[in-house]
Amino acid sequence: MYSIQAIQKILQAKTTERPLHEAQIEHLLLDSRQIIFAERSLFFAIKGAQQDGHQFIDAVYQAGVRNFVVTQLPEPQAFPEANFLLVPNVIAALQTLATHHRKQFPLQVIGITGSNGKTTVKEWLFQLLYANFAIIRSPRSFNSQIGVPLSVWNIQSQHELGIFEAGISRSGEMANLAKIIQPQIGIFTMLGEAHNEGFASKQVKLLEKLQLFQGIELLIYCADDPDIQAEISALPCEKLSWSLGQHPTAGFFVQKPEIFLRHTHLEGCFRGETQRISVPFTDQAAIENAIHCWAVLLHLGIKAEQIAERMSQLEPVAMRMELLDGQNDCLVINDTYNADLSSLRLGLQWMRQHEQGRKRSLVLSEILQSGSTKKQLYQKISHLIEEYQIERVIGVGAATIQLQDFLPRGFEQDYFENTQHLLDVLPQLQFQSEIILLKGARQYHLEKIAQALARQVHQARLEVNLSALAHNLRAYQRCLRPGVKTMVMVKATAYGAGSKEVARLLEHLRVDYCCVAYADEGIELRQAGISAPIMVLNPEAGAFEQMRQHRLEPVVYSQEQLRSLRLESFPHGIHLGIDSGMHRLGFDSHEMPGLLDYLQQHPSLLVRSIYTHLAATEDPQHDAFTHEQARRFQLAFEQISGTLGYRPLQHALNSNGITRFPQYQQDMVRLGIGLYGIDVSNTLPEPLQVVLSFKATISQIKEVAAGETIGYGRRAQAHSPMRTGTISVGYADGLRRGAGNGAFKVKVRGKKAPILGSVCMDMSMIDLSHIPEAQTGDTVEIFGLDPSVDELAQILGTIPYEVFTGISPRVKRVYLQE
Repeated sequence: MYSIQAIQKILQAKTTERPLHEAQIEHLLLDSRQIIFAERSLFFAIKGAQQDGHQFIDAVYQAGVRNFVVTQLPEPQAFPEANFLLVPNVIAALQTLATHHRKQFPLQVIGITGSNGKTTVKEWLFQLLYANFAIIRSPRSFNSQIGVPLSVWNIQSQHELGIFEAGISRSGEMANLAKIIQPQIGIFTMLGEAHNEGFASKQVKLLEKLQLFQGIELLIYCADDPDIQAEISALPCEKLSWSLGQHPTAGFFVQKPEIFLRHTHLEGCFRGETQRISVPFTDQAAIENAIHCWAVLLHLGIKAEQIAERMSQLEPVAMRMELLDGQNDCLVINDTYNADLSSLRLGLQWMRQHEQGRKRSLVLSEILQSGSTKKQLYQKISHLIEEYQIERVIGVGAATIQLQDFLPRGFEQDYFENTQHLLDVLPQLQFQSEIILLKGARQYHLEKIAQALARQVHQARLEVNLSALAHNLRAYQRCLRPGVKTMVMVKATAYGAGSKEVARLLEHLRVDYCCVAYADEGIELRQAGISAPIMVLNPEAGAFEQMRQHRLEPVVYSQEQLRSLRLESFPHGIHLGIDSGMHRLGFDSHEMPGLLDYLQQHPSLLVRSIYTHLAATEDPQHDAFTHEQARRFQLAFEQISGTLGYRPLQHALNSNGITRFPQYQQDMVRLGIGLYGIDVSNTLPEPLQVVLSFKATISQIKEVAAGETIGYGRRAQAHSPMRTGTISVGYADGLRRGAGNGAFKVKVRGKKAPILGSVCMDMSMIDLSHIPEAQTGDTVEIFGLDPSVDELAQILGTIPYEVFTGISPRVKRVYLQE
C-alpha cells in the first residue's frame, strides 16, 4: 500500500488548502460502477470522448471512496472527508504512479508487442514457465495506455518474472508504456494491418512499436519479415532472431513444420544443438506464437526435455469470457482460460453486470503459482467473495478447501479434489436461478462443467462479441462533436444479437437512449432490469397504458395518435417524428398546423425530442436529397420548438450519416447497423470489429462414391470420390436456400468448403474433399470474420440487416467478453 501523502509526492499533485486525511491506497479505480474496497481505493477521474469521470465524483464519494485524482477541483465543502489530488492530466498521473511502482521491484520483465499474437504468447509463456517462476502478467488484453499501468500496479514483492503486453493505436503512445513496463527481454510478434489508420505509414508504425525495446538486454523476433529485420538490426541490444525455414543464419533456425493430424512437429538448431518439439496446433499463427515462446525458454536455459514436454501440453487461449444460458433459469459464465486474482476480479465484475437478481455462485479451481502463501492467497479470495457478495462457492482442487478458514460460518460451500469428482455429483448440487462464474486454470478443464450446466439446445450458435460491440460504439462516438448524445437501436432483438444482453451492455457503457420498434420490446427490456431511457418508434395506441407503467417514451407521428394520447399517461415525455421525405412515418408538412395547434392547447405535454429519418445517407448520388431533407426537418423543428417555448433534442442521422454528414449531428445521433460491425458507407476513420459470428458443427462425415448424388432433388453429384460433411444448420436457422448448390462457401479449419446441393431445413452438406484433416465435431464458420456477412448477403441478393435478423431464435446466442 501507499499512503495518500506518498502518492501526492509521486504525482507532484496540488491539493486543497486543508491537509490530507490519512489514507492507505491499495486499489486503483477508474469506473464508478466497479467499486470494491472503497476505503483503500484511489479514483482517477479520466476525461474521455463522451464521459468525464469528474461527473461521477459524487456517486463515487457516496459509495465510500475518499481519494481522488482530478484535473479540476469540486467544491471541498461538498466532500468534507475527501482527498483531492490535482494534476494536469489524469491518465499521465496514472502512468506516473505505475512507473514509480514498477521501479520498486527488481524482477525480470518480458515486454511483448506486435500487431497480433501478444496475448497468446503471454498466456503460453505463463503456461510454460509458472513451474519455474512466481509470475505476474497482464490480465487478459490489458495492453493500452490505461491497461498497462493497471497491470503493472499488481506487481508485488514475491513476483520473480513479469510478462506484460503493450498495444498502441497511434503515434506517441509506446514511449509512455516503455517507461512503465521497463522490460529486460523483448518479444516482437509480427507486424500486421491493425490500427494502420493511426500511423502515417507501416514503417512509422513499426518504429513506434520498437520504442518498447529501448534499453533492453535481449530482443526476440522473427527475421523472415525483411522490414522488421532491417529496423531491428539497428537497435543497440542483443538479439535472438528466429526463422522458419528461410534464413539459416538466424540465431534460431527452425525447419519447415511437419503436420500430423492435429499436431505440428518442429525441429530447430539453437547454438549448434538440435531441438525438437511438438505442439497441439496446426495453424500458421499458432506455430509462430509457439516458436516465440520456444525461443524464450531456450534463452532462459530450460532443459530441452522439459521444453518438449511442456510445449506438447499447451492449451488454447480463449481470451474471452462466454455467457451461456444454463439449465433451471441459470446463467453460466465460462471463464476457464486462466485463474489469477486479477482475472478473477474481472470475472466477478462481469457477473455483477449480468446477474439480473439471480443468486451469485462461484466455481473456482486452484490458483497456481500466485507468488503468495496459500493462506495469503485464499484470504484475498475470501475478501473478493465478500465484496462481490457471492452466496455460494464450489472449490475444485485440494488447496481450495483452505477458503473455509476465511468464510463465515454457515456460508454455502463445497470442495472437490478434481473436476471429475464435481461432474459426478453435479446434478445433486441443484443449481436454480443462479448466475454461475466458472473460474479455473486451464489444466482443470472447468469448461466441462460449463457444458454440463448449459442448456442443451441446437448445435448451431450465434456468437455475440460484446467487446467488439463496445469498440464499435466508441469508434462512432469518437466521430461526434462534444456533447452530442447517442441513441442506439436494439429493435428486432438488437439485429438478432439479443436485445436484453446488448441493452445491458449499452447501459453499462452509458449510452443516452435505447430505441425499439414496438412497445413489447421495450417492456421486455424493463422486465430485464434495463433502466436507461427507451424510445418506441411505432407504438400502438392500445399499448399506451403499458408504456406509461414501464416508463417507455413513444414516438408520436400522426394526428390519430395525438387524438388518442392521454397526456397524464406520459409525464416522462414523448418524441415527435417528422416526415422530411422518406414517407414512412411522421408528420407531413401539411399536418404541421394541426400539430402546432395541439401543442399550444396542451402546454403540459413534455416533448423529449424531435427527429426525422434520412432516406439515403449512405449513397452519394442522393446527397442533394439528403440536404433537402435536412432543410425541411430544420424548418419543422424551428416551428415546433418555437411553439413549445423550449428546444427538445434534435436528431436525424443514422450510422452512415454520422460520418458522411457531421454537420447534421445536432443534439443526438441514432446508431444502428454500425454498432454491429457494418459500415455501409465505408467512411469511418477506423475499422469496425465483427460482432456477430454464425457457427455450426460437423455432425457426420461421409465418403461418397463417384456418380452418387447428394441432398434433396439430387442437385449435387460426386463426379469423383468425394468426402462430405453434414453440418448442423439449415434454412430454419437462417441459412437461406440461396446459399446452396455451391453458391456460398463456409470455413472449416481455415479452408473454404462449398455447400453441396440444396440447403435443408435443419442441416446442410459441404464438400470436405480438400480438407482431409476435418473431423466430426469440428466448428464450421458460416459467417463472421471470414467469410463475412457481406459475402453471404451478396450471394443471397440482400443486405446484412436481413441476414442478421433472419437468424432463428432456436439458434443459441453465446455472449463473449474479451
